[in-house]
Amino acid sequence: MELRQLRYFVCVVEEGGFTRAAARLHLAQPGLSAQIRQLEKELGQPLLDRSGRSVTPTEVGEAVLPYARAALAAVESVRQTVDAYTGLLRGRVTLGLVSGATGHAFGIAALLADFHDAHPSVEVALVEDATERMQAALLAGELDIAVLGTADELPPPGAAFQTVIDVPLVAAVAPGGPRLDRVDGTSVPLASLRDRPLICLPRGTGVRTALERGCAQAGFRPRVTFEAAAPHVLSQLATRGLGVAVLPAGEEEFPLDGRLRTLRIVRPEMRARIVLAWQAGGPSSPAARVLLDRLRDAVPEPSDSWTAAVPGHRTDGAGG
Repeated sequence: MELRQLRYFVCVVEEGGFTRAAARLHLAQPGLSAQIRQLEKELGQPLLDRSGRSVTPTEVGEAVLPYARAALAAVESVRQTVDAYTGLLRGRVTLGLVSGATGHAFGIAALLADFHDAHPSVEVALVEDATERMQAALLAGELDIAVLGTADELPPPGAAFQTVIDVPLVAAVAPGGPRLDRVDGTSVPLASLRDRPLICLPRGTGVRTALERGCAQAGFRPRVTFEAAAPHVLSQLATRGLGVAVLPAGEEEFPLDGRLRTLRIVRPEMRARIVLAWQAGGPSSPAARVLLDRLRDAVPEPSDSWTAAVPGHRTDGAGG
Protein backbone atom coordinates (compact mmCIF):
# COMPACT_ATOMS: atom_id res chain seq x y z
CA MET A 1 0.00 0.00 0.00
CA GLU A 2 1.35 3.41 -1.01
CA LEU A 3 0.39 6.87 0.18
CA ARG A 4 -0.31 7.98 -3.36
CA GLN A 5 -2.91 5.22 -3.69
CA LEU A 6 -4.67 6.50 -0.58
CA ARG A 7 -4.52 10.03 -2.01
CA TYR A 8 -6.01 8.79 -5.28
CA PHE A 9 -8.78 6.93 -3.44
CA VAL A 10 -9.72 10.02 -1.39
CA CYS A 11 -9.69 12.21 -4.49
CA VAL A 12 -12.01 9.88 -6.44
CA VAL A 13 -14.46 9.89 -3.53
CA GLU A 14 -14.35 13.69 -3.25
CA GLU A 15 -14.79 14.22 -6.98
CA GLY A 16 -17.40 11.49 -7.40
CA GLY A 17 -15.70 9.93 -10.41
CA PHE A 18 -12.44 8.99 -12.09
CA THR A 19 -12.54 11.61 -14.85
CA ARG A 20 -12.70 14.64 -12.52
CA ALA A 21 -10.25 13.04 -10.09
CA ALA A 22 -7.75 12.38 -12.86
CA ALA A 23 -8.02 16.01 -14.00
CA ARG A 24 -7.48 17.27 -10.45
CA LEU A 25 -4.49 14.98 -9.95
CA HIS A 26 -3.09 15.70 -13.43
CA LEU A 27 -3.07 11.98 -14.23
CA ALA A 28 -4.30 9.85 -17.10
CA GLN A 29 -7.57 8.17 -16.15
CA PRO A 30 -6.42 4.61 -17.02
CA GLY A 31 -3.40 4.99 -14.75
CA LEU A 32 -5.56 6.28 -11.89
CA SER A 33 -8.01 3.40 -12.30
CA ALA A 34 -5.14 0.89 -12.30
CA GLN A 35 -3.74 2.29 -9.04
CA ILE A 36 -7.15 2.07 -7.33
CA ARG A 37 -7.64 -1.51 -8.55
CA GLN A 38 -4.20 -2.39 -7.21
CA LEU A 39 -5.12 -0.93 -3.81
CA GLU A 40 -8.40 -2.87 -3.77
CA LYS A 41 -6.58 -6.08 -4.74
CA GLU A 42 -4.10 -5.64 -1.91
CA LEU A 43 -6.87 -5.02 0.62
CA GLY A 44 -9.01 -7.82 -0.76
CA GLN A 45 -12.18 -5.74 -0.92
CA PRO A 46 -13.71 -3.26 -3.41
CA LEU A 47 -13.53 0.29 -2.07
CA LEU A 48 -15.56 2.01 -4.78
CA ASP A 49 -18.96 1.30 -6.31
CA ARG A 50 -18.69 2.03 -10.04
CA SER A 51 -22.19 0.89 -11.00
CA GLY A 52 -23.99 4.25 -10.74
CA ARG A 53 -23.69 7.53 -12.64
CA SER A 54 -21.19 8.69 -10.04
CA VAL A 55 -18.56 6.68 -8.22
CA THR A 56 -19.32 6.22 -4.52
CA PRO A 57 -17.48 4.40 -1.73
CA THR A 58 -18.65 0.92 -0.81
CA GLU A 59 -19.39 0.05 2.82
CA VAL A 60 -15.75 -0.97 3.22
CA GLY A 61 -14.67 2.18 1.40
CA GLU A 62 -16.69 4.34 3.81
CA ALA A 63 -14.97 2.61 6.73
CA VAL A 64 -11.51 3.06 5.19
CA LEU A 65 -12.00 6.69 4.14
CA PRO A 66 -11.39 8.43 7.52
CA TYR A 67 -8.23 6.38 8.07
CA ALA A 68 -6.96 7.26 4.59
CA ARG A 69 -7.56 10.94 5.27
CA ALA A 70 -5.90 10.68 8.67
CA ALA A 71 -2.83 9.03 7.13
CA LEU A 72 -2.52 11.76 4.50
CA ALA A 73 -2.99 14.46 7.15
CA ALA A 74 -0.30 12.88 9.32
CA VAL A 75 2.17 12.86 6.43
CA GLU A 76 1.36 16.50 5.66
CA SER A 77 1.93 17.39 9.32
CA VAL A 78 5.36 15.73 9.16
CA ARG A 79 6.22 17.82 6.10
CA GLN A 80 4.97 21.01 7.72
CA THR A 81 6.98 20.35 10.88
CA VAL A 82 10.17 19.88 8.89
CA ASP A 83 9.37 22.93 6.76
CA ALA A 84 8.91 25.04 9.88
CA TYR A 85 12.48 24.23 10.90
CA THR A 86 13.92 24.89 7.46
CA GLY A 87 11.96 28.10 6.86
CA LEU A 88 10.20 26.66 3.79
CA LEU A 89 6.49 27.24 3.44
CA ARG A 90 4.40 25.00 1.22
CA GLY A 91 1.01 23.36 1.06
CA ARG A 92 -2.46 24.42 -0.07
CA VAL A 93 -4.67 27.22 1.23
CA THR A 94 -8.35 27.48 0.33
CA LEU A 95 -9.74 31.00 0.40
CA GLY A 96 -13.45 31.74 0.10
CA LEU A 97 -14.46 35.02 -1.49
CA VAL A 98 -17.91 36.54 -1.79
CA SER A 99 -18.51 38.20 -5.15
CA GLY A 100 -17.59 41.89 -5.24
CA ALA A 101 -16.59 41.94 -1.59
CA THR A 102 -13.15 43.51 -1.73
CA GLY A 103 -13.10 45.75 -4.79
CA HIS A 104 -12.74 48.94 -2.80
CA ALA A 105 -11.49 47.49 0.49
CA PHE A 106 -8.14 45.97 -0.32
CA GLY A 107 -6.58 44.52 -3.43
CA ILE A 108 -6.94 40.77 -3.00
CA ALA A 109 -5.30 39.99 -6.34
CA ALA A 110 -2.19 42.02 -5.52
CA LEU A 111 -1.96 40.48 -2.05
CA LEU A 112 -2.18 36.96 -3.42
CA ALA A 113 0.41 37.77 -6.09
CA ASP A 114 2.81 39.09 -3.44
CA PHE A 115 2.15 36.04 -1.28
CA HIS A 116 2.89 33.74 -4.22
CA ASP A 117 6.14 35.58 -4.95
CA ALA A 118 7.22 35.13 -1.34
CA HIS A 119 6.01 31.51 -1.05
CA PRO A 120 5.94 29.91 -4.52
CA SER A 121 5.47 26.40 -3.08
CA VAL A 122 2.07 27.30 -1.60
CA GLU A 123 -0.98 26.69 -3.76
CA VAL A 124 -3.87 29.08 -3.12
CA ALA A 125 -7.32 27.94 -4.26
CA LEU A 126 -10.06 30.58 -4.57
CA VAL A 127 -13.69 29.56 -4.02
CA GLU A 128 -16.56 31.97 -4.76
CA ASP A 129 -19.90 31.26 -3.11
CA ALA A 130 -22.73 32.70 -1.03
CA THR A 131 -22.03 33.73 2.55
CA GLU A 132 -24.09 31.04 4.28
CA ARG A 133 -22.39 28.19 2.43
CA MET A 134 -18.92 29.67 2.90
CA GLN A 135 -19.48 30.17 6.62
CA ALA A 136 -20.58 26.53 6.95
CA ALA A 137 -17.55 25.38 4.93
CA LEU A 138 -15.25 27.46 7.11
CA LEU A 139 -16.59 25.94 10.32
CA ALA A 140 -16.34 22.45 8.76
CA GLY A 141 -12.68 23.02 7.89
CA GLU A 142 -13.30 22.97 4.14
CA LEU A 143 -12.12 26.59 3.86
CA ASP A 144 -9.08 28.00 5.63
CA ILE A 145 -10.05 31.67 5.31
CA ALA A 146 -13.11 33.47 3.91
CA VAL A 147 -14.07 37.00 2.95
CA LEU A 148 -17.83 37.04 3.36
CA GLY A 149 -20.83 39.26 4.00
CA THR A 150 -22.71 39.13 7.27
CA ALA A 151 -25.62 40.81 8.99
CA ASP A 152 -24.14 40.02 12.41
CA GLU A 153 -21.81 42.13 14.52
CA LEU A 154 -20.32 39.07 16.20
CA PRO A 155 -19.08 35.83 14.61
CA PRO A 156 -20.86 32.52 15.20
CA PRO A 157 -19.36 30.09 17.74
CA GLY A 158 -16.17 28.58 16.39
CA ALA A 159 -15.29 31.49 14.07
CA ALA A 160 -13.44 34.79 14.33
CA PHE A 161 -14.04 37.97 12.32
CA GLN A 162 -12.13 41.06 11.31
CA THR A 163 -14.34 43.71 9.73
CA VAL A 164 -13.38 44.89 6.26
CA ILE A 165 -16.43 47.01 5.36
CA ASP A 166 -19.25 48.26 7.59
CA VAL A 167 -21.75 50.51 5.81
CA PRO A 168 -25.49 51.20 6.01
CA LEU A 169 -27.99 49.84 3.54
CA VAL A 170 -29.52 52.36 1.16
CA ALA A 171 -32.54 52.47 -1.11
CA ALA A 172 -31.82 53.55 -4.69
CA VAL A 173 -34.75 54.63 -6.84
CA ALA A 174 -35.14 56.41 -10.17
CA PRO A 175 -37.68 59.13 -11.04
CA GLY A 176 -40.71 57.32 -12.36
CA GLY A 177 -39.90 54.31 -10.21
CA PRO A 178 -41.86 53.21 -7.12
CA ARG A 179 -42.95 56.15 -4.96
CA LEU A 180 -41.47 56.25 -1.47
CA ASP A 181 -43.36 57.98 1.34
CA ARG A 182 -41.91 59.92 4.28
CA VAL A 183 -38.61 60.67 2.61
CA ASP A 184 -36.64 63.02 4.85
CA GLY A 185 -33.70 64.61 3.06
CA THR A 186 -31.24 61.80 2.55
CA SER A 187 -33.10 59.07 4.46
CA VAL A 188 -36.27 56.99 4.27
CA PRO A 189 -37.86 54.81 6.98
CA LEU A 190 -37.86 51.10 6.28
CA ALA A 191 -41.67 51.04 6.59
CA SER A 192 -41.86 53.02 3.33
CA LEU A 193 -40.55 49.95 1.50
CA ARG A 194 -43.54 47.86 2.55
CA ASP A 195 -45.30 46.42 -0.54
CA ARG A 196 -42.82 48.15 -2.87
CA PRO A 197 -41.04 46.04 -5.51
CA LEU A 198 -37.51 45.58 -4.21
CA ILE A 199 -34.28 44.63 -5.98
CA CYS A 200 -31.73 42.91 -3.77
CA LEU A 201 -28.92 40.39 -3.52
CA PRO A 202 -29.98 36.70 -3.32
CA ARG A 203 -30.84 34.83 -0.14
CA GLY A 204 -27.77 33.60 1.70
CA THR A 205 -25.98 36.95 1.39
CA GLY A 206 -25.35 39.29 4.31
CA VAL A 207 -27.30 42.14 2.68
CA ARG A 208 -30.39 40.01 2.07
CA THR A 209 -30.26 38.65 5.61
CA ALA A 210 -30.01 42.18 7.02
CA LEU A 211 -32.98 43.30 4.90
CA GLU A 212 -35.16 40.37 5.94
CA ARG A 213 -34.31 40.81 9.62
CA GLY A 214 -35.03 44.54 9.46
CA CYS A 215 -38.37 44.01 7.72
CA ALA A 216 -39.35 41.35 10.27
CA GLN A 217 -38.56 43.85 13.01
CA ALA A 218 -40.75 46.42 11.20
CA GLY A 219 -43.60 43.91 10.90
CA PHE A 220 -43.63 42.96 7.22
CA ARG A 221 -41.95 40.72 4.66
CA PRO A 222 -39.93 42.33 1.84
CA ARG A 223 -41.39 41.99 -1.65
CA VAL A 224 -38.25 41.15 -3.64
CA THR A 225 -39.09 41.04 -7.35
CA PHE A 226 -35.55 41.01 -8.81
CA GLU A 227 -32.34 39.43 -7.55
CA ALA A 228 -28.78 39.80 -8.79
CA ALA A 229 -25.45 38.67 -7.39
CA ALA A 230 -23.57 41.90 -8.21
CA PRO A 231 -24.53 45.21 -6.51
CA HIS A 232 -23.95 47.28 -9.66
CA VAL A 233 -26.58 45.21 -11.48
CA LEU A 234 -29.09 46.10 -8.76
CA SER A 235 -28.61 49.81 -9.38
CA GLN A 236 -28.87 49.29 -13.15
CA LEU A 237 -32.25 47.58 -12.69
CA ALA A 238 -33.40 50.39 -10.41
CA THR A 239 -32.32 52.96 -13.00
CA ARG A 240 -34.83 51.40 -15.42
CA GLY A 241 -37.62 51.90 -12.89
CA LEU A 242 -38.04 48.20 -12.12
CA GLY A 243 -38.05 48.67 -8.37
CA VAL A 244 -36.19 50.02 -5.37
CA ALA A 245 -32.66 48.64 -5.11
CA VAL A 246 -31.52 47.79 -1.58
CA LEU A 247 -27.74 47.67 -1.50
CA PRO A 248 -24.70 48.72 0.55
CA ALA A 249 -23.88 52.42 0.56
CA GLY A 250 -21.04 53.13 -1.85
CA GLU A 251 -22.00 50.27 -4.18
CA GLU A 252 -24.44 52.34 -6.24
CA GLU A 253 -23.64 52.74 -9.91
CA PHE A 254 -25.09 56.08 -10.97
CA PRO A 255 -26.06 56.78 -14.59
CA LEU A 256 -24.33 59.69 -16.32
CA ASP A 257 -27.26 62.06 -15.75
CA GLY A 258 -27.34 61.28 -12.01
CA ARG A 259 -31.05 60.38 -12.05
CA LEU A 260 -30.81 57.56 -9.50
CA ARG A 261 -31.58 58.86 -6.00
CA THR A 262 -30.02 57.13 -3.02
CA LEU A 263 -31.58 57.27 0.45
CA ARG A 264 -30.22 55.86 3.67
CA ILE A 265 -32.68 53.36 5.19
CA VAL A 266 -33.51 54.18 8.82
CA ARG A 267 -35.86 53.11 11.62
CA PRO A 268 -34.31 50.64 11.86
CA GLU A 269 -30.96 51.25 10.23
CA MET A 270 -29.53 48.13 8.64
CA ARG A 271 -25.89 47.61 7.88
CA ALA A 272 -23.90 45.59 5.37
CA ARG A 273 -20.70 44.10 6.69
CA ILE A 274 -17.89 42.36 4.87
CA VAL A 275 -15.57 40.45 7.17
CA LEU A 276 -12.38 38.45 6.99
CA ALA A 277 -13.24 35.18 8.74
CA TRP A 278 -11.35 32.15 10.03
CA GLN A 279 -11.81 29.40 12.59
CA ALA A 280 -11.55 30.66 16.16
CA GLY A 281 -8.47 28.58 16.87
CA GLY A 282 -6.77 29.84 13.72
CA PRO A 283 -6.07 27.97 10.47
CA SER A 284 -4.53 24.54 10.90
CA SER A 285 -1.71 24.86 8.37
CA PRO A 286 1.31 27.17 8.64
CA ALA A 287 0.71 28.41 5.08
CA ALA A 288 -2.87 29.44 5.89
CA ARG A 289 -1.71 31.17 9.08
CA VAL A 290 0.87 33.20 7.18
CA LEU A 291 -1.64 34.21 4.51
CA LEU A 292 -4.19 35.15 7.16
CA ASP A 293 -1.62 37.38 8.88
CA ARG A 294 -0.93 39.13 5.57
CA LEU A 295 -4.62 39.66 4.89
CA ARG A 296 -5.29 40.97 8.40
CA ASP A 297 -2.41 43.43 8.13
CA ALA A 298 -3.80 44.68 4.80
CA VAL A 299 -7.36 45.23 6.00
CA PRO A 300 -7.96 48.95 6.61
CA GLU A 301 -9.98 50.30 9.49
CA PRO A 302 -13.62 49.96 8.40
CA SER A 303 -15.28 53.25 7.50
CA ASP A 304 -18.82 54.34 6.77
CA SER A 305 -18.69 55.19 3.07
CA TRP A 306 -22.05 57.01 3.38
CA THR A 307 -20.39 59.52 5.71
CA ALA A 308 -17.74 60.21 3.09
CA ALA A 309 -20.29 60.44 0.29
CA VAL A 310 -22.71 62.84 1.99
CA PRO A 311 -21.08 66.14 3.09
CA GLY A 312 -22.06 67.18 6.56
CA HIS A 313 -23.70 63.87 7.45
CA ARG A 314 -23.55 63.20 11.18
CA THR A 315 -22.58 59.81 12.59
CA ASP A 316 -24.29 60.27 15.98
CA GLY A 317 -27.72 59.21 14.67
CA ALA A 318 -29.08 62.76 14.35
CA GLY A 319 -29.31 62.42 10.61
CA GLY A 320 -32.15 59.89 10.66
